[in-house]
Amino acid sequence: MALNFLKQTLFLLLVAHTMSQMVYASDPDITSDFIIPANANTFIDGAFFTYTGLRGVVGATPPAFKVTKASLAEFPALDGQSVSLAVLQFPAGGVNPPHTHPRSAELLFVVEGSLEVGFVDTKNVLYTQTLQLGDMFIFPKGLVHFQYNANAKVPATAISGFGSANAGTVSIPATIFATGIDDGILAKSFKTDVATIQKIKAGLAV
Repeated sequence: MALNFLKQTLFLLLVAHTMSQMVYASDPDITSDFIIPANANTFIDGAFFTYTGLRGVVGATPPAFKVTKASLAEFPALDGQSVSLAVLQFPAGGVNPPHTHPRSAELLFVVEGSLEVGFVDTKNVLYTQTLQLGDMFIFPKGLVHFQYNANAKVPATAISGFGSANAGTVSIPATIFATGIDDGILAKSFKTDVATIQKIKAGLAV
């Protein structure tokens, strides 16, 4: 009887610890209206809550896929607010390679052109959709996803909202092939040869 009670107690403690660690994986709640950076002036006005880094972004067409972020790093007033934005610009045929955001879901809104989008869930099921101007799509937190402008002539632009001031981005190609993982390990993992792995690495370096 005492042994069963001890087992149940240990199990409940383990569950409580696991849940507490899950809570820390997202933005923490703050106990004030906003957070002033330690190096900021003591006088705060409306300028502190204003970000102008996206001026001129919408309507421009970069030569390659480009992300312009308004996250904690660029906009300190977001600290503690659990929100950030990014503008994604796709030239004709441009792609945002498979990636994840470990700390937030992503809500994407197409404001120009059209996009092919998709994500893969933890059961390896692929969900895809063709989005038109004005459409929205949600990428669940932490899942691998992508966006692609399949139009060979017309650029596309989307705005992404995140439920974190610092959602984080883990690029799958860069993480796998540009971080120094041994070529032999990659060759075995992808059931190919070292020469193929080196060719992929060389292509990413261009």
